[in-house]
Amino acid sequence: MKYNILGNYFLGSFHLPPTIGPHAVENIINRFCPADLSMSLWETPVDYRDVEKVIDSASAGFKTWKKITQEERNIYLKKYQEEVSKRKDEIAIAISYETGKPLWEAKTEVASVIAKINVTIEDSLPRISNKNFENIMPKTNGHIYFKPIGPSLIIGPFNFPCHLANGQILSALAAGNSIIFKPSEKTCYSAQLLIECFHSANFPKGVINLLQGDGEIARRLLKEKSIKGVFFTGSKEIGKKILEITHHDLSKLVSLELGGKNTTILHHDANLDHALQELIKACFLTSGQRCTSTSIVAIHRSIHQSFIEKFHEISKKIIIDHPIEFAREPFMGPLIDQASLDTYLLFMGMAKREGFQEIMRGKQLEKNKKGYYVSPSIHLGERWNNDSIFLHSEIFGPNVTFIPYDTIEEAISIANASEYGLAASIFSKDINNYKLCVEEIDSGLVNFNRSTVGASAKLPFGGVKNSGNYHPAALTTIDSCVYQMSSLEVLSDEADDISTIIGLDL
Repeated sequence: MKYNILGNYFLGSFHLPPTIGPHAVENIINRFCPADLSMSLWETPVDYRDVEKVIDSASAGFKTWKKITQEERNIYLKKYQEEVSKRKDEIAIAISYETGKPLWEAKTEVASVIAKINVTIEDSLPRISNKNFENIMPKTNGHIYFKPIGPSLIIGPFNFPCHLANGQILSALAAGNSIIFKPSEKTCYSAQLLIECFHSANFPKGVINLLQGDGEIARRLLKEKSIKGVFFTGSKEIGKKILEITHHDLSKLVSLELGGKNTTILHHDANLDHALQELIKACFLTSGQRCTSTSIVAIHRSIHQSFIEKFHEISKKIIIDHPIEFAREPFMGPLIDQASLDTYLLFMGMAKREGFQEIMRGKQLEKNKKGYYVSPSIHLGERWNNDSIFLHSEIFGPNVTFIPYDTIEEAISIANASEYGLAASIFSKDINNYKLCVEEIDSGLVNFNRSTVGASAKLPFGGVKNSGNYHPAALTTIDSCVYQMSSLEVLSDEADDISTIIGLDL
């Protein structure tokens, strides 16, 4: 099986860059399945010449899209929802092959894509409804108009190649902006399937645009002045590079959803059976390749030995296999690529050098099909070590480190020690402990008796510190897709007595 890449999408159709002849492109991205390296999934040519064409297309599309009514936009979005629903199984299979995540998990991602249309229309759009204020001044009404900012660039991640980008795309479109989608170069086909669904929904030409390629494609797009919104989900390092490129352009709104080093506090009074189930998922779902994965468990010293033993026993039972072609349905698939595998193993060595006790060794696994398979890893530290590179780094693999604590205040200090501030959680029967965490932990999400993974689309999603720049996603993405215009409306144009103006020599 090999997927057919159709090329870049602009002006309402796909355009495949030439690979032969005098105008052939030299840069071609080849993608192999991370779960089976003998399987070539697709290859896509990268044409930097299409950047200008895509920009022109998005600019023209914005002029059309911003003028139609909200009701009309919503009809287009619902048609897109119908198209995704028709192809949900096809999209899920593509996600599994490209990312390596188990098919059951890919299906939940596609379900989120479908559900997000309703959330955007019913929950996000009311946030940008125009507001009117009668008699805000004498004989004057006031108004607030929420206006689209312009063509918007969505730079998508590989771990949720459809769901995360889809949320940003939908918010931008609902608010009246045209979009350019630059997906991860690891998940070009999943991205294409979404664009095919937009195409089938007959969006006006230029409203929807897709540009496949590498980091240089993104860099060139970011430098284009006509792009007014930039939405990125990915690593802190790339987020900083985006700011370096765009900081001089004050007309751009840049929304960053970055990484995390997320802490769960496990107090001595928690329901440990419940916490065990939640933490297995939080630490190892998607092979740890979630920005909200739990990386640190601050665990009360009185329970740490018995709980870690149970956690280890369950972790050894995790099925790791091919996401689709399996003998038993897996909980985990492989990591995304060789670089991620190398990084994961590098951190395993670092943990050992820094003196962490290895409860479960993270190692590369040999499966029936050669891929980037690894085992989960569990470490134990005697205490928090602020000088530890291992503790501070976002590993983006199936790893968790337990750190014992004695007081809830000490646990909170562990949660706050990271340079990241995306997600945290606490398991306890005492709601006052939860309230203290909400008050004291510097994080965009703080959950009570629920793990750090699995956020709600009906709430804001975003982090502080190095996890974001105060433009949260999910429900509130739409806030970053508009600007607010104020207007004063004088109710009568009858002139006042001109002599009331001070300083006139009449």
